[in-house]
Amino acid sequence: MPLNSEKKPTLLLVDDDAIITDSLEYVLSEEYDVERASDRSSSFALIDNMVDSPTLALVDLGLPPNTHRPDEGLAVIRKISQKHPSTRVLVLSGQDNKKHLFQAKEDGAVDFISKPCDIAEIKLRLKKQIIAGGGSAGGNGDIEGLVGSSEEIELLRMQIRQIADSPYPVLIEGESGSGKEVTARNLHRCSSRKLEPFLTLNCAAFNGELLESQLFGHVKGAFTGATDTKKGFFEDAGGGSLLLDEIADLPLDLQAKLLRVLENGEYYRLGETRPRHASARVLAATNKDIFEAIKSGRFREDLYHRLSVLAVRVPALRERVGDARELLLYFMQQVAEQLAGFRLDEAALKLWNAYSFPGNVRELRNIIIRLSAKYPGQTIKPEVLQREMSGLQPNNGAAGSDDWLGSAMLDADFELDRMLKTVEKKAINLALREHDGNVNKAAAMLGINRTTLYGRMDRIEDRD
Repeated sequence: MPLNSEKKPTLLLVDDDAIITDSLEYVLSEEYDVERASDRSSSFALIDNMVDSPTLALVDLGLPPNTHRPDEGLAVIRKISQKHPSTRVLVLSGQDNKKHLFQAKEDGAVDFISKPCDIAEIKLRLKKQIIAGGGSAGGNGDIEGLVGSSEEIELLRMQIRQIADSPYPVLIEGESGSGKEVTARNLHRCSSRKLEPFLTLNCAAFNGELLESQLFGHVKGAFTGATDTKKGFFEDAGGGSLLLDEIADLPLDLQAKLLRVLENGEYYRLGETRPRHASARVLAATNKDIFEAIKSGRFREDLYHRLSVLAVRVPALRERVGDARELLLYFMQQVAEQLAGFRLDEAALKLWNAYSFPGNVRELRNIIIRLSAKYPGQTIKPEVLQREMSGLQPNNGAAGSDDWLGSAMLDADFELDRMLKTVEKKAINLALREHDGNVNKAAAMLGINRTTLYGRMDRIEDRD
């Protein structure tokens, strides 16, 4: 029996090789309720008698009486698709002829695994289809807000389910705007703490004393302006989850105090000598290179090892092939509840799919909001879309990734200097927006020093 009380997903296994089916049932029965059939007739009988649709089906194409042809297996796939359309069918077969693969997908299969195949790969592909079908691979609740079907985002969803109920801290790494807070919320939502509070504290938003008060609380008179006793985030979070965002910006003296909390659960309110006990699970997020911070003495190595007992990386949107299109539809549906929708024409959609989204999902969402507000009910052309994009570089190596530049160069008034100036201005404005006008952080993001950034900002103003 599984540790949780939820019903295991059902796996229909159709293969005439008893060695294969015995082995698969043995290794998969801990996670799935396995039903077996060895040919078309026995599988049809099983499919017809199933009251509830199986979650997954793993079907061999080469079934008796003619194991060298795919006809019998394809017939089983069609039967499953007709009788149980919600079942996700995977083909496990040595018949990997491209024609057979195409026909299997036409008949309803969603994945093809070639024999022989490692059992770990089979387990991974099965879990991937459960996630893609909206189910749970670990019985840990539903994932929300992580939209897409790329391998990168499906791996992240799987990792969330696997570690959600662990009591250990989690370090969440990823670029700005990629979805680190959404990941943290899902770690909380998929855990047994989900009915307890989920709180977020930005470590870069306060100075040292105020940040310590936010974390641990203070008593009346602890510092100038402390007119009342106040609880801190650790106390307010109770047995829930506390996300410490931008953890790399936590001052060194507070890093020592946080380490004490992680080691023995103890902390002190500012101005108080009685220790208190924290029971919240700590999640930490950063878009910075922690190892570089450790090397330069800005971050404690022992704290890093405590925080990264479990670690996940949120992929940048440019790494998630195909997800930009799904996110477009997702956010358009959300925005449509308040604003009239828009549509992208064919050329604009091509530009959308090729764009690299340097600001990640946050930038994508903001573009959709701006387009919905400025062009409700209209069809968007590429030149309009390009004006709303914060950068001009599309995905490196993507099909057609140079089309935007080629189109621009065909314009009669094209000038290289003007385009370079436009790119520079957009990059600087994006960096400043990402860091709420903080010039030091914007300069670091651009890979230049503060003085150089000021000089370039002055030149842009002069040109304007």
